[in-house]
Amino acid sequence: MWMTRRNLTRVVRMPSIIIPMAIMPLFFVVAFTGSFSGITEVPGFPTRQVINWVAAYALIQGASFAGLGAAGSMATDLDDGFIDRLLLSPIRRSSILVAPLLYTAIRALIPITIVMVASAMSGAAMPGGVLGVTLAYVAGVGGGVVIGAFGLAVVLRMNDIRAMSVVQTLAFVVMFPSIGQVPLVLLSGWMHWVARINPVTNILRMARQGFLGPVTWADTWPGLLALAIGTVVFGAWAGYELERRNP
Repeated sequence: MWMTRRNLTRVVRMPSIIIPMAIMPLFFVVAFTGSFSGITEVPGFPTRQVINWVAAYALIQGASFAGLGAAGSMATDLDDGFIDRLLLSPIRRSSILVAPLLYTAIRALIPITIVMVASAMSGAAMPGGVLGVTLAYVAGVGGGVVIGAFGLAVVLRMNDIRAMSVVQTLAFVVMFPSIGQVPLVLLSGWMHWVARINPVTNILRMARQGFLGPVTWADTWPGLLALAIGTVVFGAWAGYELERRNP
């Protein structure tokens, strides 16, 4: 908890950290709503209002910045030797990883809320009700934590702040070959195949269902499973990289 508060204090002392989390989700909402507004006329598109489709993609993109922030704080602490001092202290090593991930979960609430409010003001529907809103938050926070765990593993592996460029690139690349812009039924060729096996597709489907209709277990459990597997796999990798590190 102390380390989590330490990371949150950075946000208070450096408000500029919040700017990308606040601006980029709004940019995604505006850009994608304007660029893809005509797609609702395509037969088979599941909604007549493009904001209902875009909102989930924008909030998960925004939450990914929170995960990148966790990796960035780890890179900074490695660079100034703070992590090595922690490794020499009598604390559980797991705390060194859990703290930035908890920080990520809290920080992710900011862009998710911004997107939800902006979407509501833009006329987005929420036939899924409170459960639909809850799952949108779960998907966003969970996605941020997965990106954060992946980022921690890469940063600890490369032991260099330049690892952030790798984390950021991969985090964005994995988002695009999914159902972010276009439903699976409208994709063809290799894009359909990649989007179908992309775990992000299941997370987006879980987050988006409340905007399109009632919440169902069939659209929920694959997203929860993807989040759980991603957190466990990348968390275990990050733990391994931390254990092999000698201060």
